[in-house]
Amino acid sequence: MTQAATATQPSAGNIPVTRGLDGQVYPDAIATDPYAMGWMQGEPVPLNKRIAFADGSNYRFPQFRWAFAHARQLAPTLAVRRADQVAAAFGRALDESLWRVAFQPMVGDVRMDWSDLLKATYTDAIIVMHRGRVVLEHYGGVMTPERQHVSMSVSKSVLGLVGAMLLHQGVLDEGAHVEHYLPEMAGSGFAGATVRQVLDMTTGIHYSENYADPQASIWSHTYAGGILPRPVNYDGPDSFMAYMPTVKPLGTHGHEFTYRTVNSDVLGWIIRRVTGRALADVVSQMLWQPMGAQDEGYYTIDSCAIEFAGGGFSATLRDMVRIGELIRQRGSFGGQQIIPESVIADLHRGADPTQFVANGPPTLRGWSYRNMWWASHHVSQAIMARGIHGQNIYIDPRAEMVIARFASHPVAANMVNDVYTLPAYAAMAEHLRQT
Repeated sequence: MTQAATATQPSAGNIPVTRGLDGQVYPDAIATDPYAMGWMQGEPVPLNKRIAFADGSNYRFPQFRWAFAHARQLAPTLAVRRADQVAAAFGRALDESLWRVAFQPMVGDVRMDWSDLLKATYTDAIIVMHRGRVVLEHYGGVMTPERQHVSMSVSKSVLGLVGAMLLHQGVLDEGAHVEHYLPEMAGSGFAGATVRQVLDMTTGIHYSENYADPQASIWSHTYAGGILPRPVNYDGPDSFMAYMPTVKPLGTHGHEFTYRTVNSDVLGWIIRRVTGRALADVVSQMLWQPMGAQDEGYYTIDSCAIEFAGGGFSATLRDMVRIGELIRQRGSFGGQQIIPESVIADLHRGADPTQFVANGPPTLRGWSYRNMWWASHHVSQAIMARGIHGQNIYIDPRAEMVIARFASHPVAANMVNDVYTLPAYAAMAEHLRQT
């Protein structure tokens, strides 16, 4: 194992007990370190150390602390080809004193610092960039700079960039209805929804994203795509494209924001339809290659080789932070305008915050959701890509700061991470603004 940088070991007193939304207590990050636990080590691997897709152990804590960094070994994937001429590595100005930047979590009375943050949030890898240079970089457990990690719903934000670029090019019409591009969806809950409403998740559909509810739609969605092993006697849809037309209407399109992964898979299908290409190829051509990605990315796919657009993208952390830096540089990288400036400006403006009030996360009051990015509406113009279990890209233009983070928190819901990460990111931004 190699680590580009390591954090100062935190004092045990600053690490809170990890509880789920139901009150369940989980063992801490040190006790569940995947390398120390010996997951998938040995020749042959002992039965009690094996992780597999078929039995669901790849999405069981603490096993998924190994599995999130090894998705390609466990399920079929489709590559997002890297650049033929990769971009130069970022400059480095590592400053170990930054691990001592302190912050006050949203819960509890004990102040923490950035070295505490790593353990409290089960961080697998993190990079902080300031003014285009890496100032902090850490890899823990089985992670290395060269290893891809699943980004969960950060996948949506990658997709949203591509969708917004296609709108700018006139390939997509934001006012067109979903069924204009996908006649198969005419009888579904998406009928009458516009591409803009899909991008901003203001569609009126019957779909639950409650990860704590085993009957929620998100699980039916993933079973259909084969992203998780299907229950015994499963007789539902057998692919993403078979599932999406079954979604029923609920409410009025365009009325309010509600976070629903199926919107992203509908957008992915639209992009495949209008381009005639696999989504992985479109992402490679429009984003991954032009920005000079150093490593290949990949999508998990269903039985029809269709990408899980809403949560199946994996990449290295250095390429994820490259996305953030590309946005911080207003879409320009290496002298080339890769993402139009107007697209970047639209991300920072965000959507209508009043549509966000009813169903937005309680930790993101005053924010909105635009082109599948989370916009703060703060003076900093900070925006964020977020994925369950703690995946983040966080961009603060005012502080000239970008953070990319992979994690394997036992609780899926981001609000459990937010109470630590959001104050930590704000504290780091304020510290860097003053340097």
